[in-house]
Amino acid sequence: MASLQASRFMFSTSCSSCTRTRSAVSIPKLPKFNVTIPQIPIKKRDFRVEEPSFRLDGFAENFDLSLPERQRQKKRGCDDQVLQRSRLMAVLEEVIDRAEMHKNIGEQRNNWNSLLLNSVNMITLTAALMAGIASVNAVGGDSVSAVSIASTVLLASATGLAALMNKIQPSQLVEEQRNATRLFKQLRNRIEMVLREKSEGGISEADVKEAIKRVLCLDKAYPLPLVGTMLEKFPQEFKPATWWPETKPELSHPRTEDNGWNSELEMEMREVVEVIKSRDAEEYEKLGNVALKLNRVLAISGPVLTGIAAVSSGFIGHDSGLAGVVATTCASLAAVVNTLEHGGQVGMVFEMYRNSAGFFSLLEETIKTERTEDGQVFETKVALKLGRSLSELRDLARRSSLSRLQGSAIDECASKLF
Repeated sequence: MASLQASRFMFSTSCSSCTRTRSAVSIPKLPKFNVTIPQIPIKKRDFRVEEPSFRLDGFAENFDLSLPERQRQKKRGCDDQVLQRSRLMAVLEEVIDRAEMHKNIGEQRNNWNSLLLNSVNMITLTAALMAGIASVNAVGGDSVSAVSIASTVLLASATGLAALMNKIQPSQLVEEQRNATRLFKQLRNRIEMVLREKSEGGISEADVKEAIKRVLCLDKAYPLPLVGTMLEKFPQEFKPATWWPETKPELSHPRTEDNGWNSELEMEMREVVEVIKSRDAEEYEKLGNVALKLNRVLAISGPVLTGIAAVSSGFIGHDSGLAGVVATTCASLAAVVNTLEHGGQVGMVFEMYRNSAGFFSLLEETIKTERTEDGQVFETKVALKLGRSLSELRDLARRSSLSRLQGSAIDECASKLF
């Protein structure tokens, strides 16, 4: 116990000595400095990229050049090009269908012309023969009356068929369908060329509208139905056919030397137009009027003759020897008239002249309004359409110009070429 107390005393003594030793070594304390750093005022700013604004002639247009927007615009452009191409393909399908339809209907109406002509002539000649037999045996009583009645019925039927045939003019209908088939094939080639040349997405809505206009103009110029929309077969005056939409000169594409046009070529085309107007178009108009008048006379004469024959055959056997002569003569003449009109296809000739006059009108309008095509290429096309070479076409223009200066008739200088 005593030893434990001694150890505690010694430990406390050592601790006190250590305390004294620590207190003997004192470290001075550094003074405290309060340093204040001024805060720099920082404005809150919103860092945003402003979209560029382009100002054109006082109009501000903001263009979003972000990548998603550009992709959307590109997609819309591609979708529009695909749409216009699909629309033009749809128009092409309708054009192909119409060409085939006009071809089939043309063949059908050609059969009408042959069958109706043969039927009417057979009925008329049979009735004329029966009228002649009845007039020879005028004292036969009931047998003569039966033959006379049969002849009258046949001639009356022939009169109705001839009137109907002359009204619709099957030969002219056939020529209309031939022209429509040819023009629809031309339109088909034109649309296919547009699809080939603009295969990489250059088809615009204007191309589609132009094709649709041409289809509608052809439908109006050469209608398929016979009732309501059939063309007038005996118009008051001769008018050229018109199967193309109205065109205006494209002022945005002037004729310059860059696209092959020059003053000499302009003069040449003007002279060609003058020759077409003063000679070819006028000549076809005269021939068309002659064909129209001839067709009108024949169309009236046929039914009138068969009608007279039908009335005369009804008086056979009633102590009238002249009735049989009139019936047989008029019936025979009616067969001749029908053969001249429909066998000679006078209506087709009239339609051919009408279409030819329309061709010259189209060529004249094209020469006046053409701006986009190269001048040399256009000159070649005009020469081929007129059936001449380039040298002959230029010689025609030169002769026409000389004749105008000398005051001579243009027909004299043009007759050697056309």
